[in-house]
Amino acid sequence: MSPSSRSLRVGVCGPVGTGKSSLIALVCSRLADLLRIGVITNDIYTDEDARFLRSAGVLDPERIRAVETGACPHTAIRDDITANLLAVEELEEDFAPLDLVLVESGGDNLTATFSPALVDTQIFLIDVAGGGDVARKGGPGITRADLLVVNKTDLAPYVGVDAKQMVADAGAVREGRPVIALSRSDEESVGALTSWLLEQLGSHRAGMLVPEDPGPMAAHVHADGTAHTHDGADDDHVHV
Repeated sequence: MSPSSRSLRVGVCGPVGTGKSSLIALVCSRLADLLRIGVITNDIYTDEDARFLRSAGVLDPERIRAVETGACPHTAIRDDITANLLAVEELEEDFAPLDLVLVESGGDNLTATFSPALVDTQIFLIDVAGGGDVARKGGPGITRADLLVVNKTDLAPYVGVDAKQMVADAGAVREGRPVIALSRSDEESVGALTSWLLEQLGSHRAGMLVPEDPGPMAAHVHADGTAHTHDGADDDHVHV
């Protein structure tokens, strides 16, 4: 099966508590009448995220599958993707044809990214409650994921964060890659998210979407002007 003839596989990644499951529930609630959607969740020892999504009633529960990684969540989405890839392929086979499969990473840190062998495009989430400086800190997900979502912007006044500045900082480190400031109560931002996904699906079906690897070897710059990358395995400095 050629990549463009199967579902669009979208990775959803980001630190614990940034709202990955809620974003997936939101996407499903807005697009389930238009697209045939499946979901794969990742947790280390539980299927809690899958149970949350099933209880939300946004999809047929059978279309939501859980992978229990038993190890670092990053490992199962990047280093050894076997369990996730099998889960995606089985879901696609059981409910063929699917238009969209959303693969949620387990909660990880700012270095987590998906293997391009697992997903066609990936969304990285940060949220205002994590601090206004998070976007400036960079990392491969923030700087190079296909889409960065600055989530929960409606909470910014309550946590002392300037959401507009946070989004501007994100735009600066992403060098033109898209950034969406998202709040579930802001229809314009929700529309921007669903429109981006539909654009990705159109490119995928046309055979024009080429997965890119956002990391872990993504360069960043220190205050002294030294630019280097971190190897995801041992965090050694590799100067560039």
